[in-house]
Amino acid sequence: MRYAAIDIGSNAVRLLIADVIQNNKTVSFKKNTLIRVPLRLGDDAFLDKLISPNKTEELIKTMVAFRNLIDVYKVSDYMACATSAMREARNGSSLVAKIKAEAGLDLEIVEGQREANIIYASHIEQSLDRKKNYLYIDVGGGSTELSVFSNGELISSRSFNLGGIRILDNQDKDETWAEMKDWVKNVAQSYKNLSGIGTGGNINKLFKMAEGKDGSPLTFTKLRELYSYLNSFSLKDRINVLGLNQDRADVIIPASEIYLTVMKWGGVKQIFVPRVGLVDGLIQLMIDKNFPD
Repeated sequence: MRYAAIDIGSNAVRLLIADVIQNNKTVSFKKNTLIRVPLRLGDDAFLDKLISPNKTEELIKTMVAFRNLIDVYKVSDYMACATSAMREARNGSSLVAKIKAEAGLDLEIVEGQREANIIYASHIEQSLDRKKNYLYIDVGGGSTELSVFSNGELISSRSFNLGGIRILDNQDKDETWAEMKDWVKNVAQSYKNLSGIGTGGNINKLFKMAEGKDGSPLTFTKLRELYSYLNSFSLKDRINVLGLNQDRADVIIPASEIYLTVMKWGGVKQIFVPRVGLVDGLIQLMIDKNFPD
């Protein structure tokens, strides 16, 4: 059995096709194929509040291709979600209808809290020490989702309109930074020795660059060193010398700033990077739906 998950983000669009594995009463999944297309819808949505005809055409072509792959892989269930860019685009709902008509895909534009809940559906906190307190930081192109877990339970959660693409486009607002700082400070004060959990394409890349071992955290100091190292190169050299993808080389700088700033506010000295995202959460939601306890 195979499931598919589509994430239409502000920086990239992703398709994950996963094989569902049943072992007695335990149901899990193994990633089969992951495709990432860097459409960068956020540039349109955050600046013009509209997805342009050019980007619309590229998105429709991508969705048709994803639909064909879903059929070829004989997927039995799928979920498709769009996040911050489509939330802000005035033509978001008309694009949903267009994708349904031309690609035959049902797409949900999710609000920030729903986006956070989907990511948490992958049950990352279960693999960590339940006795510890965690500040969960998910940085996307258009929004940052923050949550606090204590004893394995979700205590508090907020979504903020701050993300890598939004900062690159100078569309981040001082009041949003202030709101996020207040939230982190107020929540963090209640919990001592907070560890971080980081998700998103940029923290995954930073963790890979740090050559961290799976399960071991990235320290605040190491993350700051990596940020300074990357920032010492021009955009061109981050692409040509360091070998970063063009759509990663620019956005990784402001995304790093968000992780570092939130960790500093929360007194977080280390961050675990489980390398999961929205698509993983969507696959888990389908498992929970189709294999109820």
